[in-house]
Amino acid sequence: MDGSMDGLDLSSGILIEFADNGSEEIGSADYGDYGEPCFQHENADFNRIFLPTIYSIIFLTGIIGNGLVIIVMGYQKKQRSMTDKYRLHLSVADLLFVITLPFWSVDAAISWYFGNVLCKAVHVIYTVNLYSSVLILAFISLDRYLAIVHATNSQRPRKLLAEKIVYVGVWLPAVLLTVPDIIFASTSEVEGRYLCDRMYPHDNWLISFRFQHILVGLVLPGLIILTCYCIIISKLSHSKGHQKRKALKTTVILILTFFACWLPYYIGISIDTFILLGVIRHRCSLDTIVHKWISITEALAFFHCCLNPILYAFLGAKFKTSAQNALTSVSRGSSLKILSKSKRGGHSSVSTESESSSFHSS
Repeated sequence: MDGSMDGLDLSSGILIEFADNGSEEIGSADYGDYGEPCFQHENADFNRIFLPTIYSIIFLTGIIGNGLVIIVMGYQKKQRSMTDKYRLHLSVADLLFVITLPFWSVDAAISWYFGNVLCKAVHVIYTVNLYSSVLILAFISLDRYLAIVHATNSQRPRKLLAEKIVYVGVWLPAVLLTVPDIIFASTSEVEGRYLCDRMYPHDNWLISFRFQHILVGLVLPGLIILTCYCIIISKLSHSKGHQKRKALKTTVILILTFFACWLPYYIGISIDTFILLGVIRHRCSLDTIVHKWISITEALAFFHCCLNPILYAFLGAKFKTSAQNALTSVSRGSSLKILSKSKRGGHSSVSTESESSSFHSS
């Protein structure tokens, strides 16, 4: 359903292709070269149970966690660090994505009932989240590099990166890379089921976009992240600054867990791409294993949408305090509104002040 799984229906594990005569063929590649198509009904049955379950868990935890991060970041607007600003971008991207998961749950369990426009929309949101997430991590790495390696004169470039360049370096390319979704994502009917996927006229399109996805989604930002942190670790190995090491810990764990989530999936689509290219000989048994691997690892990779708030909550003492203050403030505001409606005249003012004082004392 994404830029990397072009033409691959997650709920059935079947690749949909359009032959030159316009008819649909089912398989994992051009079976004029490989022989009979591989029908993967076992994958289909597995995904109809597995995918909706995983999507539901991620939806609930992602909505609560990222929603809380956004509320807290809004509450402590004046106290946000540069890294906090990037994490706010990350939570917005993740929240947008998890909102689409109920649609994919229905698609995996039954069929795509939501029409062509929503099909394109959820693909666009998926792609934006996919690329923006890893590009934001690359920006966080650059920010940490400037803060630690060039600490004395880094404030201005760091502010420029966090407040201006992030939109050009993260959101603009993420949006531009949704053009294939807008063009190729559509619904089709196969054996009585409606599918929502990218439909390419030829395997060469699929292969090209796969390489683009691997390059932009993993290789280039991965090189930036690895380079920055290798230099940072080298710098800190000669430093006794405990505070800097502590500040680095959460960010390093966030990045490591992100790649731990996504790397198995990238391995799967790389193998599948090599099969399409003929580098790896096509076999039905291998095709079935690879597609099941891709379905499982992609669904598990979506847990990265929950990592940002979880790491904040467990590793950031500052975030815990801010969350308590924000929730208390929201609760207090709700109580005061109720009191102001229930009381009238002079008594309202006195009661509200007394209630507010009691909140502060508690």
